[in-house]
Amino acid sequence: MDSLIAASARALAAGDVLAALKHVALRDDPAALALRGIAMAQLGELARARELLRRARRGFETHEVLARARCGLAEAEVSLAMRELGGSSRPLLAIATILESRGDHANALQALLILARRLLLLGKLQETASILAQLDGRPMPPALAAMTELTSAALALRGLRVNEAREALERARVAAGSAGIPALQAEVDEACIRLGQPAARRVAMGTEHALRIDQVQALLDSGALVVDACRRGIRVGTDWQSLARRPVLFALARALAEAWPGGIERDALIARAFGMRHCDETLRARLRVEIGRLRALIVTQARIEATPDGFRLLPCTATEVMVLAPPIEGEQAALAALLDDGAAWSTSALALALGTSQRGVQRALVELETAGRVRSSGRGRAQRWRSMPLTGFTTILLLPAALPID
Repeated sequence: MDSLIAASARALAAGDVLAALKHVALRDDPAALALRGIAMAQLGELARARELLRRARRGFETHEVLARARCGLAEAEVSLAMRELGGSSRPLLAIATILESRGDHANALQALLILARRLLLLGKLQETASILAQLDGRPMPPALAAMTELTSAALALRGLRVNEAREALERARVAAGSAGIPALQAEVDEACIRLGQPAARRVAMGTEHALRIDQVQALLDSGALVVDACRRGIRVGTDWQSLARRPVLFALARALAEAWPGGIERDALIARAFGMRHCDETLRARLRVEIGRLRALIVTQARIEATPDGFRLLPCTATEVMVLAPPIEGEQAALAALLDDGAAWSTSALALALGTSQRGVQRALVELETAGRVRSSGRGRAQRWRSMPLTGFTTILLLPAALPID
């Protein structure tokens, strides 16, 4: 490695991107192209960065396995930043194996971390935890340690393990301070701020209160009957009944919970569950059928009692009934939550993360754009979507696979 390449690499490791570029700006050899690509990625020029990294990888000889693997690793990180989440995990695992076998332990760990972050964005929490377990206790540079702890904190928050998340963020703060990279320190600070922002709303007896993520955990552990509108189910302590695939039943459960301790009229239930303003005997008969189905599903948690003009909810063991409502209502809530990370997403990546069709995502994005909540750039396959700034709350509870039940 010549002196200019070494100087550029040291500058990149220290976060001094402009100094790194000065050393290799006029060079087109593969090593210089790779360093320029990494520098452009740090400046946010992701498309240009990927082009330079691909040129560098093609420029290295076939026997230069380590250099080609490092370029592939950098490309994978750029793809993650561009939210291109398709494809298999096998190429990254192969890169990690090559780097480990060639003695480049830090970059091998980086490959595993990129894979963990990708899996986390896709909502594959168990797989993310498995990858992070391989990183646990391994010696690594401070910057990589900070990113690992940030990923661990995000995973813990998905499961409402708030204390675990706080501990991970504190370790991330220390590691970021040791790394001395301002952008990394700012990312840790922002994650800490989000931990203290409202994450949901508690609706009970006609009142509404904002809740931080730790207060959400306390609410779910309180023993109250909670109709969870973030995960679409009913919880009493550790007893969980999912209604995510039963939207009509969930709408009925939420309406009954919001009316507790009183009841709610049949016509109001029909309007909430079926979206019909005018009621007839057919709809009333359908309501009776759906109420019967809901009764059977939540028999261990609550009873549904008929009243002269409607129905009311009677918890079996809980003394309170509450609704845990998301900070953003509507079908586009999870979409807005993904976009809230500030990155530019493609519709295909959003569809992968949400487990839905790309056409459905496109329709929802158009609605959000009309409402002024997202904006797009580029055209065709290069089109990317970003959210408008959403300040004052965190959307962690709206993300895919949030709050898993063990």
